[in-house]
Amino acid sequence: MKTDLVFHPTAVTASTRAAAKAQRPVVIWFTGLSGAGKSTIANGLEQGLLAKGRHTFLLDGDNIRLGLCRDLGFSDQDREENIRRIAEVSRLFLDSGLITITSFISPFHRDRIIARDIIGHDAFIEVFIDAPLPECERRDPKGLYGKARAGLIKNFTGIDSLYEPPLSPDVHINTFENDIETSVNLILSFLEKRERQ
Repeated sequence: MKTDLVFHPTAVTASTRAAAKAQRPVVIWFTGLSGAGKSTIANGLEQGLLAKGRHTFLLDGDNIRLGLCRDLGFSDQDREENIRRIAEVSRLFLDSGLITITSFISPFHRDRIIARDIIGHDAFIEVFIDAPLPECERRDPKGLYGKARAGLIKNFTGIDSLYEPPLSPDVHINTFENDIETSVNLILSFLEKRERQ
C-alpha cells in the first residue's frame, strides 16, 4: 500500500549531480500538433546543446509509446496517464542533472499543468511548436492526418480530438514562418538568457 512507502533520500543529491555536470538542469517541454515540427526541432536543439557541452536527454512521443507507454491508447484518460508518466520520468532525469527535452503533442491544458506541477515550476520550460492545422496536414510526415480523415484513426488530435494551445508559453515557435535553424536558435537564445538570470 502507498501508506507503507517512505521516500528514501540519497547521499548524492540533485544539486550535487547538477554541479558535477556544471549546468542548470531543466525540462524543455515541447507541445504542438502532429506535423508541427516538434521532433525535428527537438533533435536540432539537442545537437545544439551538445555542441555547447551540455548533458542532455531527449524523450520523443513515439519512442515512449513503443516502450514505457505501450499499454496506453489515445483516449483522454490514456493521454493524461501518458503525460503523467512522461512528467515523472522527466523529473528523474532532472534530478540526474540533465537538460531534458520532451516532444509530445500533450494537447490538454490540464495535463501540461500537471506536468509542470510534477516537474516543478522553476525547471519547466514550455515551448509551443506552432503551425496551422492545414500546414500540418500538408506536411503529414507519417500519413496520420490522411488516415484520420479517412476514419482509420480515432481520437486524432486536431481532427476529432481537441488541441488546446498554450495560453502563455515560455517560447512560441511558428514553424510556418521559421526554418529549423532559426527555431533552434530562438530556443537556445532563450535558454542562454535564462541561465544569466
